[in-house]
Amino acid sequence: MPGSNCTQTTEFSLVGFTKDPATQIAQFLLFLLTYLLTILGNLGMIALIRASPLLHSPMYYFLGNLAFVNLCTSTIITPRMLAGVWLGEKGITYAGCMAQVFTFGLFAITECFLLATMAYDRYVAICHPLLYPLVMFPERCSRLVTGSYLLGLTNGVGQTIGMSSLFFCGSSAMDLFFCDISQLISLSTSDTTLSVIILRTSSSLLGVPSILVVLVSYVAIISTILSIRSAEGKRKAFSTCASHLSAVSTFFGALVFMYLMPRSDTSRGGDKWAAVLYTVVTPMLNPFIYSLRNREVKEAWRR
Repeated sequence: MPGSNCTQTTEFSLVGFTKDPATQIAQFLLFLLTYLLTILGNLGMIALIRASPLLHSPMYYFLGNLAFVNLCTSTIITPRMLAGVWLGEKGITYAGCMAQVFTFGLFAITECFLLATMAYDRYVAICHPLLYPLVMFPERCSRLVTGSYLLGLTNGVGQTIGMSSLFFCGSSAMDLFFCDISQLISLSTSDTTLSVIILRTSSSLLGVPSILVVLVSYVAIISTILSIRSAEGKRKAFSTCASHLSAVSTFFGALVFMYLMPRSDTSRGGDKWAAVLYTVVTPMLNPFIYSLRNREVKEAWRR
């Protein structure tokens, strides 16, 4: 329990990436360029999917929603980070921090299930192509996407409730550029049992199943591709899921490192770089990965 002479913290300090003044300009320009590319790439992907009849299929319906989630994830993190680097505004209010916890929790889990849904879509397309129109019909695709957002909303609400029960006083500095749940728990001076339970439960019940869906789907996909006799057939089959596999590897790899791998406090220095990967870099890379490696998207751009 917090002491009676301890006042609740009303502001947190985000000190990640702003300690060395000599590198602030380079960091600002790099993250600004990354954010602009994220906006242009994801908005361009959404507009292209809506405008091109060639891309009116379940796979690109999921991709359009993924682009929207990437845009939202980057927008709730990067502008605040740019202000911290350029203006030196390290402080963020308690309410602003809780808003970041909610929105990030919402979109992170939504992206997990969208990627899992896309993996299942590729599984049906490659392993059961004749059944694809019967399995991935528009109503089911809409329900899968809606379910992804609802699960993300459940996670966001749960994480916010868990954080709102914590008490903070004394040190409020986080060596990161946004309000991360695990670091907030470590800063709390009150009983963190409920928050840890919510974090572990959401990771186990929401994050792990989505990873398992991706793994099982790709085991079946790879097995099917290897059974194809012609080299051209293998190449075409693999090209339909190579872009998604690249996006999955970077996103889930960073999340597993941040929230599922046990480690000591002295080994948490890599957290900020893992966070940069899945909050800043991955949302920028995804539209370009799908544009450069997908024949249908390149054809739609040319048209």
